[in-house]
Order: sequence, then structure tokens, then C-alpha cells
Amino acid sequence: MKKFVNNVDDILVESLNGFASAHHDLVELNLEPKFIMRSKKASNKVALISGGGSGHEPLHNGYVGYGMLDAACPGHIFTSPTPDQMIEAAHKVESGKGVLFIVKNYTGDVMNFEMASEMMPFKNATILTCDDVSVINSTYTTGRRGVAGTVIVEKVVGSLAEKGADLESCKKLGDKVNHRCGSIGVALTSCIVPAAGRSTFEIQDNELEMGVGIHGEPGRRREPMRDADSIVADMVNAILEDFELRDIKLCPDDEILLLVNGFAATPLLELYLIYNSAAKLLKTKNLRVVRSLVGNYTTSLEMAGASITLCILDQEIKENWDSPVHTASLRWGI
Repeated sequence: MKKFVNNVDDILVESLNGFASAHHDLVELNLEPKFIMRSKKASNKVALISGGGSGHEPLHNGYVGYGMLDAACPGHIFTSPTPDQMIEAAHKVESGKGVLFIVKNYTGDVMNFEMASEMMPFKNATILTCDDVSVINSTYTTGRRGVAGTVIVEKVVGSLAEKGADLESCKKLGDKVNHRCGSIGVALTSCIVPAAGRSTFEIQDNELEMGVGIHGEPGRRREPMRDADSIVADMVNAILEDFELRDIKLCPDDEILLLVNGFAATPLLELYLIYNSAAKLLKTKNLRVVRSLVGNYTTSLEMAGASITLCILDQEIKENWDSPVHTASLRWGI
């Protein structure tokens, strides 16, 4: 294992200190317990709190700031944060309109955020993101992982909260965005969790893992490596088929947000190639890509690979996607 590490046990704290120092104009770090919060507390708005295991940066710390999250609670690498982190973060950022948790659908995350919700003195609600279509024959919220679509949920709901909307309205919009998102990832290599010191899974140079999870969980199938267009076609078609199975009707000229997300080791040269392939394919299906995002937004340490997320837009989602945002890793309109 070759990584920039001093001591494996200190990697998270040292990284968080570096992040907070680099972005001191935007965020503040609390270490006991660990969470990142806005450097200037927002007032009179629903407080958005998310979190999860580290190793997926910039998710979630990089999305703390105006127009997105009020706080993020990082667990250790690929490990859920604990309820005390969410509770203490809520006490710091709640401003009178309640707390909205945005939680990726993993057992540990769901359990710990539920415990925090039950122990919290503030009114609160939860959006459970489950946009991953990789797990075949899974019900909508069972077995479906929360992946890169979480970024879209955090951005859109963050905008509505910034406008002063109430807790119920923010949750309703977040659930709608989650329902209209579908994602699937493909891995070309594994990643190495520093504490383990070895690859999470073994994959040959001539193979890919279709439908991989962001922690290296197995996908739909292991298959031979092939040309990019055919890989992308399988990914896009899997998402569209999932929409159909969930009775989400796509109409000609429906507007789409296309997110091509890297897992950290795939260069932008290839990510934009994936975007080009996906956009051309969607055009042949009379679906219009009107918003886009390409880059590393929900990573998996140093895994090579990428995911595609499609979000079916309506006017409400599009307006809140376009609204100003100012975080360490997403900013426009300011």
C-alpha cells in the first residue's frame, strides 16, 4: 500500500484539519465529536445535516455552505458516523425551523441517524437517498444504496431551505428528487482502505464490475472489459429500465440532469468521454440533457471507475438546482 499517511489511526483527523484550514472562510471543524459546520450559522431556516463514512470526498464535507448543507458528520473511512455527532451538530446549527437529515441507504447510517432523530429535542425529518439501480430485484428502499444522486438531493433541498421553506416542504422536495434519480456505477479497479492495507476486491486487468457500490460492494455482474460506448449504453439503459419498473413515465423531450461522477482515479479525459457517450444516447431516446455535472463528486478512495446519474427535471427541481451555491466543492451564481 502506497498512500500519503502518517499514522493510519490519525488519517481522518489530519484530513479534517486540513479541509477546515483550507476552507476556513466557509466551514468550521468540531472534533469532539467530529462534524463540519458552516463558519457563519444560518438563521431562520431548516438546518440540513448529512454524513456518512469518509472516503467519498467531497461528499459530504465539501457540500457544507450556502445553498447546501449546514453540517456534515463524517465517520471513519467507510464507517457510519455515530448518533452523538448528529445530535451535537444539530444543537450547533438548528435555528428554529427544525432539522432535516439526508441519509444514504446503508444499514449503519440509517440506524444511527434514526437513533439521533429519536433523541433530538428539535422537530426533525429524514430523506433517505436510494438512487442506486444496481441491485436487481430489490424493492425501492430495500437493497438500493444511496450514491451520487445524494449530491443532487442536497443541492436542490439546500436551495429550498435557503429560501425559508418549512421542514415539511423541504422533505417533500427531497423525496421527489430522490424518486426521480437513478444511478449506476462501474469499477475498473478496487480501492484500498488504509486500515486494511489491501484491495477490497480482486479484479483482473481485462474485467470490469458492473453496478459496483461506492464501498466496493459487488455489482450486477463481473464481465469482460470492452469499449466505452457499450459500457455506457448498459449503464444508461439500466437506469431507464429502473424508471420504467417504478412507473416513472418518460416522455419525449423530458429534461434530464446528467451527472457523470468519478470514483477518484479516472481522469476527466475519460469522464467527459463517458458524458459524451451518454448524452448522445439520451438524444436518440428524445431525452434532452439540459443540466450537467462532470467530475469527482462521490468518490471511493482511489477506485478507478465512474457512475452515471440521471435526474428527471421539473420546473421546481430545475430552479432549485440553478440557484446560487457556495461550498468548497460546488459553487455557482455567487
